[in-house]
Amino acid sequence: MPNYKLVCFDVDGTLIDNVKFSWQVFHDCFKTDKEGREKARNDFFNGNISYLQWAEHDIGMWKEKGAKKDEFLEALNGLKLMDGALETLHELKKHGLKLAIISGSLNILLEKFIPNYNEFFDDIFLSKIFFDETGNIVNVRATEFDMEKKAEALRQIAERENLDLKECVFVGDYINDLKIIQEAGLGIAFNCHHDELKKVADIVVEKKDLREILKHIL
Repeated sequence: MPNYKLVCFDVDGTLIDNVKFSWQVFHDCFKTDKEGREKARNDFFNGNISYLQWAEHDIGMWKEKGAKKDEFLEALNGLKLMDGALETLHELKKHGLKLAIISGSLNILLEKFIPNYNEFFDDIFLSKIFFDETGNIVNVRATEFDMEKKAEALRQIAERENLDLKECVFVGDYINDLKIIQEAGLGIAFNCHHDELKKVADIVVEKKDLREILKHIL
């Protein structure tokens, strides 16, 4: 078995349970304009705007609604940390592996469910919302590393750390993980309901307990 040195995680449906798209959770909460959302989505998939522009557009919709930080956190009350997530992160760190987040999700989820996430993850690629003392959105930093560009983020980390891609693991659940799962030395489809992703993954973990991945990595 290769000596893996880096493990990268998706967030929605992987580290966090009871969620498919965290962005949709917030759109539902703030009752944003459905037609506006669908237009931006179609513009992205038709190649008219970049992923970054799409993400910034949607976050702008929340800002227009005057969304506050406590409302974002309240919207997440139906979600939970994936079973075994913290134990898995601790175990991987204990064995000296580097950890990374490569996700189209948002930092507010990690703030709620893994408040000390910076202690676990050496690299974090995801969209970030910044709030002022009163809870208003003051800045956004949307990621461009979603969809096919997730693989680009993996390559960036590997190159900087002088790692071969064969030494890298990615754990994800959705079809936007297709490219990165193929590029990683070990691609794990976890809690996955997409046959296309399962077909290209090296390992498929059906049980919703993140500890199940440890035997394939360590």
